[in-house]
Amino acid sequence: MASPRDVLTPEALEMLQTVVRTGSFAGAARAMGMVPSALSYRVRQIEDALDVLLFDRSARQARLTEAGAELLREAPRLLADLDAVANRVKRVATGWEPLFTIAIDSVIARDPMLDLVGAFYALEPPTRLKLRDETLLGTIEALARGEADLAVGSVLDATSLGFTAPGIRTRPLGELRFVYAVAPHHPLARAPQPLTDATLRAHRAVAAADSSRAGPTMNVNLIGGQDVLTVPTMNAKLAAQLHGLGGGFLPEAMARPYIEAGHLVELKTERGLPVGQMHLAWRARSAASPGRALQWWLSQFEHEGTRQALLHRHRGAY
Repeated sequence: MASPRDVLTPEALEMLQTVVRTGSFAGAARAMGMVPSALSYRVRQIEDALDVLLFDRSARQARLTEAGAELLREAPRLLADLDAVANRVKRVATGWEPLFTIAIDSVIARDPMLDLVGAFYALEPPTRLKLRDETLLGTIEALARGEADLAVGSVLDATSLGFTAPGIRTRPLGELRFVYAVAPHHPLARAPQPLTDATLRAHRAVAAADSSRAGPTMNVNLIGGQDVLTVPTMNAKLAAQLHGLGGGFLPEAMARPYIEAGHLVELKTERGLPVGQMHLAWRARSAASPGRALQWWLSQFEHEGTRQALLHRHRGAY
């Protein structure tokens, strides 16, 4: 017996639609240039494969059963999907990647990133996008392990990766400045400044976990012996500090709206203010030019305004 995959072809779906449109098997057979017995046999094959009756044959007109009506409701979508796949395949052949994955570090502002996604979709490319959140070394690891095609906000450049994956290219994205901040009701908000390491050690720190799964991990600006609350992203770190659960360094642009609104207090430390150099990284295909999706994304990062927005245009909410 044929399987559903064998019988649910575009031609079969169009045949069933013709039966409904003409109101009878005989009418559909005439419209399709077939003899009625051949058309009836093909319908019966579909019914046998699905183990359902598609038409009520007790009346003169070919009336759909509930199962038949459900199949015909799905038929336009199935046919449209097939057309879309065919068009996608044709366009992929012109150099577009079928799937393009971007690893985005949690220090990157999401609104400007999503603006870029919208601009990409406006091109109506055949490429499907996949965005994944990463933090610290996890951002570049996703690229090195072949799980991403582009990394935005990598803390490392190509000369200091520590990964053996060949073909990785990097370029600077820009500097990211950090400030130390706590909630107004946190004990450190009333401590003498600049805060010493001994003072910081006596209070819990909030840290964004490195999302690296297989390689080394990074801990940034933590003090030995200090209690640490570890959260998954920089936005979660911001939220924890707003709730007074600990202190820590935050990207200045992310923290500034909350400092100005009085929801966070900026404090000076003896450590000074860290500055991080963020990078863009991608996989270069040997003996082949970059795919058109990668070319488009790389071209966007050539604009200084875009780079600055990704590092500094954070919303005033978490």
